[in-house]
Amino acid sequence: MKENLIDLLFKYKNAFSTDKEPLGAIIGHEVDIILNVEKPYPPLLRRPAYLASPRAREALEVHIKELMELGVLRKVGHNEKVEVTNYTCHYNLE
Repeated sequence: MKENLIDLLFKYKNAFSTDKEPLGAIIGHEVDIILNVEKPYPPLLRRPAYLASPRAREALEVHIKELMELGVLRKVGHNEKVEVTNYTCHYNLE
């Protein structure tokens, strides 16, 4: 059974992310993430914002920048040149 799993993982190894290919190589699938922004808001959206430590904020900014460079996220808003905290997922794996 373990050998079957290993064979399967090697057969589809391109579907997994690596340090050189951080999104994997799944082709022909589009991912749409639809957020519920209609009232009543889900409990997680009703929580007040909280401060992050400078170290945590810096780590988050690094990940956001990486996802933006990969084309997974893009800034949204009336002025996309201004630093904003709202991002939208733009993820097409074709």
